[in-house]
Amino acid sequence: MRIRNDLSTALSRPGAAHIEMPTASVLDEDDEESSPGISATQISLMLLAHWKVVLITFVSILVLGVVAIKLMPKFYTATATLKVDSDVNDPLAMQTSQFDQRGSYIPTEMQLMASNSVLLKVIDQLKLTQDKDYIGGFRGIDTPVNRAEWVKERLLKDLEITQGNQGSLLINITATAKSPTLAADIANAVADTYLKEERQRIDNPASERVKRYTEQLAELKAKVTTASDKLAEYRQRTGITDPTGSKNVELETLGTMQQRLEDARNQRREAEVRAAGDPSAGRETGGVRARVDSLKTQLSTQESQLAQLRTTLGPAHPKVIELESSIEVTRQTINTEMKSFSKSAEYDLAAARQLERKLQDAVDTQRAKVLEAGSVMDEGNKYVLELESAQSVYKRALDGYDQVMFASAGHYTFVDLVSHATPAIRSTKPNKMKLLLMNIIAALGLGVIGPLGYEMFVNRRVRCRDDLERGFKVPVLAELDPIPDASPEPA
Repeated sequence: MRIRNDLSTALSRPGAAHIEMPTASVLDEDDEESSPGISATQISLMLLAHWKVVLITFVSILVLGVVAIKLMPKFYTATATLKVDSDVNDPLAMQTSQFDQRGSYIPTEMQLMASNSVLLKVIDQLKLTQDKDYIGGFRGIDTPVNRAEWVKERLLKDLEITQGNQGSLLINITATAKSPTLAADIANAVADTYLKEERQRIDNPASERVKRYTEQLAELKAKVTTASDKLAEYRQRTGITDPTGSKNVELETLGTMQQRLEDARNQRREAEVRAAGDPSAGRETGGVRARVDSLKTQLSTQESQLAQLRTTLGPAHPKVIELESSIEVTRQTINTEMKSFSKSAEYDLAAARQLERKLQDAVDTQRAKVLEAGSVMDEGNKYVLELESAQSVYKRALDGYDQVMFASAGHYTFVDLVSHATPAIRSTKPNKMKLLLMNIIAALGLGVIGPLGYEMFVNRRVRCRDDLERGFKVPVLAELDPIPDASPEPA
C-alpha cells in the first residue's frame, strides 16, 4: 500500500530520527484514542500540507463572489395601502351584507387587483411594453397583445398583494422594480386603476338607477290596477260588495235558523209527551194539572164522606143521594178536563210539527245558499287578497322612491385609498451583507473541502501516528522527528 511505502521511504532517509519511547500512561491514552474516523490532527496536517491551495481557492472564490455581488442589480420596493370600509351602506347596490362574509370578500378583491382588467391598463398607462427590463427575453409573434401578455406575466412576479396582519381591513400592494420611481408608479397605478374599476362596477349612472327603479314601480302599479279591475268586475257580476262580510252574515243566519230549529224540535218532543196523556209534561200544563189534582182531591174526600154516611144512614137517605150526585158531577168535570187537555195537546203537537217542518225547510234552503255562494265568496276573497298584497308592495316601493332618487346621485365605494406608494431611498434586494457572508462561508468551505477530498480519495499519505492507529489499528510505539539533512553545504 501507498501508506506503507511512504513509511518505509521516510524511515530509510539518511539521518535517522530521534526515537521517543512512550510511557505506559501514554500508551494507554493512545489505545483509548485509537478509534475509527479522522481526528482533528489528521485534518489540520492535511490542510497544512496544502495550505497554498486552500489560500488560493478561498481568495479566488471570495474575490469572484465580491465582484458578482457588486455587479448585481439593485431592486427597490414601494407599497400602496388600501382600506376596506365596512360602514358604507348603498341602498341600491345592497352590498353591505358582503361584509358578513369578510373572509371571502377581501380575497376576492385582492384577486381582482391582479386580474387582466387592472394589470393590462397599468401596462398601457406606464408603457411597460417599451421597457427593456420587462420586454427582455420576449419570444414569439411580435404583436401588441402578445407583448402585453408577456409583460403581464413578468409584472405578476414583481407584484405582491397581501392583507394586513391579524385579519385587518388593509390591503397592501407592493411592487418591485430596478428603479424606485418605477416601483412606486406601478404600485400607485395598480391601486388607482383598481379603485376606478371598483367605482364603475358598484356605482351605476344615476339615470340607469332611476330608470330601473321607475320600471319596477310601473310594474307594481300595473299589478295593483289589474287586481283592482278584477275585484270591480267580480262585485258587478255578483252584487257582493264585501265577500268576507257577506259570507259571515250568511253563516250567522244559518246558525240562528239551526238554533230555532233545535228549539222547535224540543217543543215538538214536549207536545208528543203531552199528547201521550201526561198532563204534567210541558211548561204550559201547570194550570190543567192543578185543576185536575184539585178535582181528584175533592173526589177522594167525597168518596170518603159517602163511605161514612153509608155506615150510619141508609142508601135512600137524602144526604147520601146528594153526596152521590156531587161525586158524579166531580167525575164528569174531571173527564171534561182530561178531554179538553187531550184536544189541546193534539193541537199543540200538530202546530209544533208544522213549525219544525218549516224551520227544517228554511235551514236546508239557507245551507244550500251558503254552499252555493261559498265558491263565489272565495273567489271574491282571492281578489281582495291580491289587491291588498299588490297595494302593500307598491306602497313600500313608493315610500323608498325618494331614498332611491337621493342614493342614485351618490358615489359609493367599499375600498378607499389610505396612502400612495413613495419611491424607496434604499434598495431592498439584494441583501449584500447576507450574500457576502454566504460567499465567505462558501469560499472557506470549498477551500477546505477541496484539499481534504484530494487527500482522502486521490493521494492518501501518512502524516502522523493517527493515520496508522485509525487506519490500521496498530499502536505506535515511537515517533521520529524530522531527519536533518547531513549533506555538506556548498563552498
